[in-house]
Amino acid sequence: MEEYAHVLDVLPHGRQTDRGFHREPLALAIGDDELKLFELVPRAGATLAPGQRIPLLPQEGQPPPIDHVRRRLAYDELTVAARTELAGALEAIVRENSARYLRFFNEAPAVSRRFHLLELLPGIGKKTMQQIVDERRRAPFRSFAEIEERLGLKSPERLVVARIEQELSGVEDKYRLFVAR
Repeated sequence: MEEYAHVLDVLPHGRQTDRGFHREPLALAIGDDELKLFELVPRAGATLAPGQRIPLLPQEGQPPPIDHVRRRLAYDELTVAARTELAGALEAIVRENSARYLRFFNEAPAVSRRFHLLELLPGIGKKTMQQIVDERRRAPFRSFAEIEERLGLKSPERLVVARIEQELSGVEDKYRLFVAR
């Protein structure tokens, strides 16, 4: 169960495709832990903004700013504004949970003799993958800055963000590295 989510877009009058006279306000968000996309109904009087991190469960006796989760979304159902905001939200999530994503760089195994999970990150080929494996044998990576320094790999967190976006958009391969099914 997701405890926090990052708001991607706010639709104060609901979706235009919704029928009926009473359309409820909606917020589109992505969960911190399992990276699920949600359509949320804000609590009356709550003010939500894109980029905001909100609790989905009561915190310290305070109710969350949302009334309920309306449904889970597919990537195709996101608005253009939500898709634009998604990369920034994912970067924030990766930075906040850097230990989880660094663990992938430090522990990702080889799938076969010819294929390694590190190669699923966009921009990582056989040569870079081998450099990562050799460097992590010397000492585990403690930060993204250290990966950048030791390997010369620019913005390794953006590689993770790019892979998460691929998984959310429905990339056709059997490996899910970060996003829950």
